[in-house]
Amino acid sequence: MTTNPLLTESTLPYRVPDWTAIKPEHIVPAAKELMARQREVWEKVAANTEPATAENTVHVLEDAGREASLALNAAFTLMSSIGGDELDAAQAEVYPLLTEHDNAYRLDKRIYDRFAAIDLDSLDPETRRYVEEELREFKRSGIELNDDDKARLRELDAELSGLEVEFRQRVTTAMDDNAAVFDSEDELAGLSADQLESARQEDGTYRFPLDNFTNQTLQVDLDQPEAREKVLEASLSRGLGAHDTSDTREIVLKIAKLRAQRAELLGYPYHAQAVAEAGMAKDSQAIVDLLGTVAPKAVAAVERDRVKLEELASADGVELGRADYTYYQEKLRGELGLNDNALKPYLKLENVVEKGIFFAAEKLFGITFKPREDIAGYVPTMKTWEVLDADGEGIGLFQGDYYRRTGKSGGAWMNAAVVGSARDGNKPVILNNCNFAEPKDGESTLLTWDHVITVFHEFGHALHGLLTTTEYRSLAGTAVPRDFVELPSQLFEMWAYHPQVMANYAVHHETGEPLPAELAEKLTAASTFGQAFDTTEFLAAALVDQAWHRLGSEEIPEDVEQFEATALREFEIAHELVPPRYRSAYFAHTFGGGYDAGYYSYMWAEVLVGDLENWFRTEAAKDGDGGLNREAGERYRAELLARGNARDPMESFVAVRGREPRAEALLERRGLA
Repeated sequence: MTTNPLLTESTLPYRVPDWTAIKPEHIVPAAKELMARQREVWEKVAANTEPATAENTVHVLEDAGREASLALNAAFTLMSSIGGDELDAAQAEVYPLLTEHDNAYRLDKRIYDRFAAIDLDSLDPETRRYVEEELREFKRSGIELNDDDKARLRELDAELSGLEVEFRQRVTTAMDDNAAVFDSEDELAGLSADQLESARQEDGTYRFPLDNFTNQTLQVDLDQPEAREKVLEASLSRGLGAHDTSDTREIVLKIAKLRAQRAELLGYPYHAQAVAEAGMAKDSQAIVDLLGTVAPKAVAAVERDRVKLEELASADGVELGRADYTYYQEKLRGELGLNDNALKPYLKLENVVEKGIFFAAEKLFGITFKPREDIAGYVPTMKTWEVLDADGEGIGLFQGDYYRRTGKSGGAWMNAAVVGSARDGNKPVILNNCNFAEPKDGESTLLTWDHVITVFHEFGHALHGLLTTTEYRSLAGTAVPRDFVELPSQLFEMWAYHPQVMANYAVHHETGEPLPAELAEKLTAASTFGQAFDTTEFLAAALVDQAWHRLGSEEIPEDVEQFEATALREFEIAHELVPPRYRSAYFAHTFGGGYDAGYYSYMWAEVLVGDLENWFRTEAAKDGDGGLNREAGERYRAELLARGNARDPMESFVAVRGREPRAEALLERRGLA
C-alpha cells in the first residue's frame, strides 16, 4: 500500500483532511495502527507508580487521542457522506474494533484509579471538570463490575456495535429499495417538468427514492390522492420485509434485547434510565412526563387543524387520509400566501447560506466567511469557507455538502473533521451535510421553507463547533449531553424569521427582487404554522423510542409493528392522520446508535431554546433589533457556545439567561400554550 494519508497529519490549511487522497482501503489499517499506539500510552499511564497528576495522567491520555481523532473523524465523514460498498465494509469492520478499544480503556481499573487519585482542589476549573466527567463515565461504563461481568459487557458491546452499523446501512439501502415507482406520468399530476425528468427511468417508469423520514416531501406536490398514498405507503413499509436487503425487524429486536441486558448488567432497570442519567434529564420518567404533558395538547391541535383540512379535501371530493394531511396543510399555507411554490423562487440555497446564516453570524458574533476555492472537498459540489473573527484572525473552516447522492446517509447533520482544541493546537474544521436535490447545470437550488430551517438548524450546530475555546478536545463544542446539544441548533432557527436577516437572503433568484413585504410579514407571523402535525409526529417517534428502551431483557416483544402500535396507543399519541416521524424499522437515530433512548433530546433542549429566544427578543434587544446585535451575540458566544462541556451546561445557560429555564417556554414556542 502507498503511504496512508490517515497516518500522516494533513499539511493543508487548518489540517483539513486531504479528502481526495483518502481511500476506503486506508481506513481499517490506520484505525488498527492508531489504536495500538494509543494503547501503548494507556499502558504506560496505568503502570505509572508516581502520584497521579493532571500532567502525568490527564494530559498524557488526552494527547494520546489526538492522532486518532484526526484520522477517524475524516473516515467517519466519508462513511456517512459518501458511503457505498467499500466504505460500508470498512465501517462494519472498524466500529466493533473501536467499541472494544473504548472498553479496553473504560474497563481498566488502573486508569480509573489514576483519575480517582488526582487532587481535584489542585486543578483549574476545566481540568477539574474533565476529571469529574471521566470518573462519571468510567462508572457508567462498568468499571465497578467484576471480571466475568466485564467480559460479558464486552461481548454485548461488540454485538451491538455490529448490529447498529448493519441497521444504519440497511436504512440507507431502504430509501432506494422502497423508492416509489409510477408507470405513467398521468399519475403524477402536480409535479414540475424538472421533477418528472429527474425521476424518469430508461424503461419509461418514474422512480422517487425516499427521504429518511415518514411523510415524504413529494406528497405535497402530488395532486392525486392515490399517488400520495402510494408514496406514503412505500415510506411506511420500509424495513418490514418486502426487500431482504433492507429488512430490519430482526435487528430491531436484537438491539432492544442487547441494550436491555447491558443496562441490567450495569445496574439499571432498563436502557432508557442509563441514557437519562448521562444527560441533563437524569430520570427516564421525567422524560416520559415531559413528552406526555405535551402529547394531549398536540393531538388536540391536530383535531382543530383537521376541521380546516377536511373542508379543503372535501372541496376536491377527497376523504382526508393520512397521506393527505401535508398536501392540504400546504394548500392552507397557500391560502395565506405562503405555499412553497410561492416562496421557493426567493429561497436560493447560495443566498440562504451566504446571505442568511453567514449574515446572522456576522451580526451576532462579528465573524465573516471567506470562500476558499483552493481547498477541495470530497465531491466537486462541496464548498469551503475560512471563518475569520472580528479582528481578521482565522478561527476555522466551514465546509458545506448540501446535495443528495446514492450511498449518502439520509437527513442532515453537522460533524467535525477537526475538533478545535487549545491543547491540540487545532482550529476546527466543521461540516454541514444535507440531502437536497442537485440541480441541473446552470440552474439554482431552490429550497422549501422547511429546508431553510434545516440549513439554519445545522449551522447552529456548526457554530457550537467553530466557536469553541476549550483547552481539551474531549470537552469541545458539541461534546455536551445529548439533551443539551440541540440547543444551539434549534436556537439559531429563530434568525431565519428575523426581518433584517430575511430581507438579506430572501431575494428572487432571477430578478433580485426582495420577498414581498406582506409575504415576509405573514411568514414571520406564521412561524408556528403546522406545529400540530410536527409536534405530534415528533412525539410519536420519541415515545416509541422510550417504549423500546424502557423494556427489561425478558420483555422484548416478537412483533415490531404490533409493539409500536401498542406503545402509541398507551402513550395516547396515536393518531390515524399522523404517523410517527420515524417508524421503528427505519429509525436510524435510535437503532443506528447516537440517539438511542435519546430522541427526546430535541424537545428537552427546546425548553431552554424557548427561554433564550425570549431573552434575545426582550432583554437582549436594542432599539427593536430583536436581539440581533453583537452584545447579545458575544454574551451567548462567550458563556455558552465557547464553553462546550468545560462546565455544567446548565451553568452556561444560566450565565446567558440569568436564571433557570421555564418549562412553559416550550409550549409557547410551539404555539401550544
